[in-house]
Amino acid sequence: MPDNGLFSLAGEVAVVIGGGGVLAGAMAQGLAQSGAGIAIAGRTLEHADTRARAIVEHGGQAIGIRCDATSKADLRQVLDTVLERFGRVDILINAAGVNSTTPFFEIGEEEWHRIMDIDLKSVFLACQVFGKAMVDAGNGGSIINITSASSGPPLSKVFTYAVAKAGVNQITQFLVRELAPHNVRVNAILPGFFPAEQNRQVLTAERVASIIGHTPMKRFGEADELVGAAVYLAARRASAFVTGTILRVDGGFMAMTI
Repeated sequence: MPDNGLFSLAGEVAVVIGGGGVLAGAMAQGLAQSGAGIAIAGRTLEHADTRARAIVEHGGQAIGIRCDATSKADLRQVLDTVLERFGRVDILINAAGVNSTTPFFEIGEEEWHRIMDIDLKSVFLACQVFGKAMVDAGNGGSIINITSASSGPPLSKVFTYAVAKAGVNQITQFLVRELAPHNVRVNAILPGFFPAEQNRQVLTAERVASIIGHTPMKRFGEADELVGAAVYLAARRASAFVTGTILRVDGGFMAMTI
């Protein structure tokens, strides 16, 4: 079957916040393979640059930018850099994240604010900065927030993270009405269990057994299995009438109870 461009991102530019990480990095590379120019924004410039170089080595266009995703000034600087380098921004992936297994009664205010800032405030701020840029440009766009299986009903052991991710779902759905008149779509990807740096500390042998026992596909996800969802939600033609969706990629984890 000939390629009809349904999933093409040629001429599009994506900003991937947290793209130096394993999961968001795989999504960034997938968007690049579909034709998008990529800006990897992350707290550690080395990680962002490493991912950007990997994209370039495979024939794509990419830059790495240091960014504290909890700082509106930093996010505005990222926008300015992207506009200077690429001339536009069409796609935003919000994937900054941090987790903790601190028991509920031991969670301090500093930890609470750190997780809420990185996992929730960053999404709010980036949607303001980049969403406004998309509205002002008048070309439409796609915002893709990364939520979690812990967003509801909540998982044990990750209280603050679960609260933050529930907030990400709310931001995603609230912005649908706000941005739809400007042809900016807002959706979320809800990954199931994909081992990555931020959740390895949670994955004890007992918890792994519980997860696998509750997942119909009986395995963890692989990072590249998020790529299709990201490309689909980014593509103007493929998901033209899709907004407000929380797309589960979880091996069936949330399709069952006991």
